[in-house]
Amino acid sequence: MAGGDGVSRTKRFLIQSGVVLAVLLAWEFGARAAEIPWFPPPGEIAVELHKDYFSGPWQHFFLTEQATGNWGPSLLRLVTGWALASLAGVFLGIALGRSGRLSEYFDPVLQFGRAIPPPMLIPFFIVLLELGPQMHLATIVFGVIWPVLINSIDGARYVDRQYMETAEVFGVSRADRLFRVILPAAAPKIFAGLRLSLSLSLILLVLAEMTGSTEGLGHRLLDDQRNFEVPGMWGGIILLGVLGVLLNTSFLAVERRVLAWHLRARQIS
Repeated sequence: MAGGDGVSRTKRFLIQSGVVLAVLLAWEFGARAAEIPWFPPPGEIAVELHKDYFSGPWQHFFLTEQATGNWGPSLLRLVTGWALASLAGVFLGIALGRSGRLSEYFDPVLQFGRAIPPPMLIPFFIVLLELGPQMHLATIVFGVIWPVLINSIDGARYVDRQYMETAEVFGVSRADRLFRVILPAAAPKIFAGLRLSLSLSLILLVLAEMTGSTEGLGHRLLDDQRNFEVPGMWGGIILLGVLGVLLNTSFLAVERRVLAWHLRARQIS
């Protein structure tokens, strides 16, 4: 059975790689035949990517100053904003989910807040916090907290009553109940919210950096667009796509590891 799964995964990987290669070849030949200025072939984009980001000294892992000067601040903002929103969303969600009365009182505020498009608050954050990292972080935190918060509320609200009653019978303290019963039971829902918020954080990061920033991937993308550096602009778009795939793949690997017990329980049932 395991051998069959391995063959299936290898076959799927080969088919997916073939599809990607076919798309790139079609893009390459189509772009060169049509000669559309705003749609350069992948070959030109790859050359520009190498020049801008991967032509540095080997001591710096071939990364240029432009790469480290833009990627470093962007990744720091993304991780910091997502982490702050995740911590706040999980603990507020657990508190609201375990208290029906609190959840009922705060529901109008939650529904109103989650309905506000986060990019619309960028002007407000600029006035409140001025241009800089604080504004970027505020945009990311406000935008990505909602999936984590709502999913945490749902996960904590629907913890099996038998788990709680068993813990109470065995004299488990409230703090231990939180970490040994409520959080594990709500974890599948929480992780679903975390995964969605991670994708949103990348989008909001780029939007925030396009507004009044002097560094970062969003700023670099906007700068290439203003200077009609089309291959560089497409290179930035591709890098952002690759970064999104890597973040999602890494998170799924962590999720599978942390929730291995949950996946096994689903397979058994």
